[in-house]
Amino acid sequence: MKGLVFDIKRFAVHDGPGIRTTIFLKGCPLNCWWCHNPESQDVKSEMDVKQILLDGYSYEKSEEIGKLITVNEVMEMVEKDAVFFEESGGGVTLSGGEPLMQKDFAIEILRACKAKGFHTSLDTCGYVNSEVIKNAALFTDLFLYDLKHPDPIEHFKFTNAKLDLILKNLQILLGMNKQVVIRIPVIPGINDQAEQFQKFIEIIKSIDGVQEVHFLPYHALANGKYSRLLKENKLAGLKTLDKKELFPAKKLFEENGFTVKIGG
Repeated sequence: MKGLVFDIKRFAVHDGPGIRTTIFLKGCPLNCWWCHNPESQDVKSEMDVKQILLDGYSYEKSEEIGKLITVNEVMEMVEKDAVFFEESGGGVTLSGGEPLMQKDFAIEILRACKAKGFHTSLDTCGYVNSEVIKNAALFTDLFLYDLKHPDPIEHFKFTNAKLDLILKNLQILLGMNKQVVIRIPVIPGINDQAEQFQKFIEIIKSIDGVQEVHFLPYHALANGKYSRLLKENKLAGLKTLDKKELFPAKKLFEENGFTVKIGG
């Protein structure tokens, strides 16, 4: 079985506990205005043409984004890091895009990792068929679960996806006693107001079982990617959010009983 992978990051420390190997799969059902991996959105290979300046000369370097790779090839790379997993309590994380857009490939990787005794994490937006997320949960130790906006209308406006399915799947996972960390990408002018943070709290507390929340402050590092890939950047000009601006929200969530981290 083959899947379309656009990156494999070894020695990652922000995608779950310990030292991890993070595998990025192409394809996503959402179209978030702030997406920091626009190269992940389409389930197809793309060309990224970069301008390189060297010794006063400029030239173009073309790079293919997205390569078909087998589960066995993935596992060969993953197993090289087994000693680091064991020593650090780390493991393997599937990210994207939305890994479950390539559901069969993603679940087979998770299954193979569990067969080797590796800890597994799945970074998901939750906007997938409920049976798919149930099947993935059988081989997943930790879900890094995105909540983008607390208002259903605004959620659809900024992501082109309905919030109700995402909340339904979150409830399913917690009903299965899965470990879930909520990740909130905080975007200036979109979901960073006090009343929106309060609504996030109400939603999360209404679905019992979540103890940890991560804020992912917006950064503008992806601007160049949009230009090179000829994709529309709806937030062009928006500045990176300083982590310090999230301290009040962090305090609010902690007062409501959550463990909070700023950053992934």
